[in-house]
Amino acid sequence: MGRAFEFRKARKMKRWSAIAKTFTRIGKDIAMSVRNGGPNLETNSRLRAVIQNAKAANMPKDNIERAIKRASDKSTENYKEVLFEGYGPHGIAILVETATDNNNRTVANIRSYFNKYNGNLGTSGSVEFMFDHTCNFRISPECLDVEELELELIDHGVDEVFTDDDGILLYASFENFGAIQKELEQRNIPILSSGFERIPTTTKSLSPEQTEEVEELLKKIEGDDDVQSVYHTMV
Repeated sequence: MGRAFEFRKARKMKRWSAIAKTFTRIGKDIAMSVRNGGPNLETNSRLRAVIQNAKAANMPKDNIERAIKRASDKSTENYKEVLFEGYGPHGIAILVETATDNNNRTVANIRSYFNKYNGNLGTSGSVEFMFDHTCNFRISPECLDVEELELELIDHGVDEVFTDDDGILLYASFENFGAIQKELEQRNIPILSSGFERIPTTTKSLSPEQTEEVEELLKKIEGDDDVQSVYHTMV
């Protein structure tokens, strides 16, 4: 079991806990994927990955099709990915991934959260270096030998392979996403879901009272409609 597994196991925050917010976030992912690579699943690997995640989240087929159609309409919102970095109370580094159609609004909101909860919004690069940008794939364990699969996929950039109750999980560096996705598809191995995470290279333990202070800030940030994911260095 590697650091990626321990990170997932120990992480206290649950992203995408509300179904409505989950669908909104996936809808934004679909929009950005279509804008960047077009609506054709055959030629847009990122869109294929997002659709897999939508199905894994039980997003209705009609919702998916509407999101693709809206994204194909140039008159609809043009979402952009913007990364925010800062420190929460007690020196906890926080990384916030957003998808926004109004950067001024998002900047103002994120800054206000940090200020209100005794944190500081930093400049680009101030905390990003404290996190490894990774990708992951969840696949079905049926008819697969995990040890053999790990040996075969190392050449394609996979760093860790382990199993849990939901299947086999592959971890790799962010830049290897495309190569691994292509290899799995060529092997006809169904991808149940895939995604990206930022795993802290160092973490910090706090007292229960201090932890509560940080979690108040994290909860406020995660509740923002423009926020896709939040990562931090708190244990």
